[in-house]
Amino acid sequence: MKNKLLLIITAATLWCFPVLNFGQAPSLGTAAGFVLFSSVGAVSNTGISHVTGNTGTNSGSSTGFGNVNGVMHDNDGASALCSADLLLAYNQLNSTVPAFFPAPLLGNGQILNAGVYSIASPATLNLGLTLDGQGNPNAVFIFQIQGAFSTNASSKIYLVNGALACNVFWKVEGLVSMAPATTMRGTIIANNAAINMSTGDTLEGRALSTAGAITLDGVLAYTPIGCGSPVLTGPPAPSLGSAECYTIFSTDGPVTNVGVTYVTGDVGTNNGSATGFNPLFVTGAIHTVPDASTALCATDLQVAYNYLNTLLYDIELLYPVQFGNNLVLTPHTYLMNAAVTFTDTLFLNAQGNPNAVFVIKINGALTTSTYSNVRMINGTQSKNVFWMVEGAVSINDYSVFCGTIVCNNGAMNLATGVYLNGRALTTTGALGTAAITAIMPPGCGGTSAPLIASEPANQITCENNSVSFSVTATGTGITYQWRK
Repeated sequence: MKNKLLLIITAATLWCFPVLNFGQAPSLGTAAGFVLFSSVGAVSNTGISHVTGNTGTNSGSSTGFGNVNGVMHDNDGASALCSADLLLAYNQLNSTVPAFFPAPLLGNGQILNAGVYSIASPATLNLGLTLDGQGNPNAVFIFQIQGAFSTNASSKIYLVNGALACNVFWKVEGLVSMAPATTMRGTIIANNAAINMSTGDTLEGRALSTAGAITLDGVLAYTPIGCGSPVLTGPPAPSLGSAECYTIFSTDGPVTNVGVTYVTGDVGTNNGSATGFNPLFVTGAIHTVPDASTALCATDLQVAYNYLNTLLYDIELLYPVQFGNNLVLTPHTYLMNAAVTFTDTLFLNAQGNPNAVFVIKINGALTTSTYSNVRMINGTQSKNVFWMVEGAVSINDYSVFCGTIVCNNGAMNLATGVYLNGRALTTTGALGTAAITAIMPPGCGGTSAPLIASEPANQITCENNSVSFSVTATGTGITYQWRK
């Protein structure tokens, strides 16, 4: 009877405890901002790789990369600090006391809960390994591998029930080699050894080496979010003022259209004429000649341009002629210091923040390929995307483009079949469209009072004769009243 009572009390006591989290995540310090790093060794890429996070080495060079959604740090103050922080993180992982001792072959449908796992030999990942957080987003998984670590082709790490890649750590005492099409999750720290990633690999985490080369070939690698990582918001958005209500506009130059073009928002110019647009296909006002509205728009557009022009950038994309090609950008201010050739697809990833702002500054012309595509993912909204272009803009046939383009002193051409979810605005230059669809992002009018222009203000006519007025208004909730 006593034994039975003791068993009941013990079970009840254990039931009251929360899910245990064996092991503590190491502090990565500044290394948390790096997706690829070696304290001593080259970091090199071949093929088209898509990398989000800082990249670099403290003794060597980084080569072969195209545009990286992060900052390249080779042999500078940031790399020196990262090297020191990486060593501290390695020592913490190395001294953590293990609780589990699995076989060296991981995967094959295996499911593991949070804890510290030690393998006293080289290890291999085959097929699928599931890490189960058991509903605890703070669940930590640490793998101590006392030898090399390899993955077989198409092997995968699955995270379920709250497990996060930012809480997964692999301490490897030897070469890390990932076969093609591997999906790896977690921070890998290779001690005195290289890390090799193959074509089609995906890394949600980090590849860090205390001493060894890091090589990759056509991979997707990005730092994980969560675990206290900063929420990216991007810079404050520019105030467009009345320009917010224009979809197609030039401060100084003709605005012309050929073909059947559909526009939601106003169309106009403040110096020249707007021609070729069918009023039946424009949900907004067509300002065929300059008026009070276009004058105000020109002023507000200049204010927006001035703001964008002085905005400091976070990340410089070093290869403007390779822009696109499935590059993924996150909320930042980006700079490209030459003319840009945009090919294929660009992904704008708000990381779940619908208010995140993207600013892309181009010190040169912008030209896209045919069928180029700006894709907004994970909460990105076109009203929060801004392009500042110091030169001509040419959006080629059947492209899908998102965001407000503010072109300074350059002509703009939107070719056949273009779909613009945003605005095409230029401070000086002709603006041409050819059978496109252009939709203004939401927000026109804000809280400002409507601006109304009537042409002519008054007109005398005889009974039974007709008379026409042109009335334009910028604002929200506007109604029209005709009085005689």
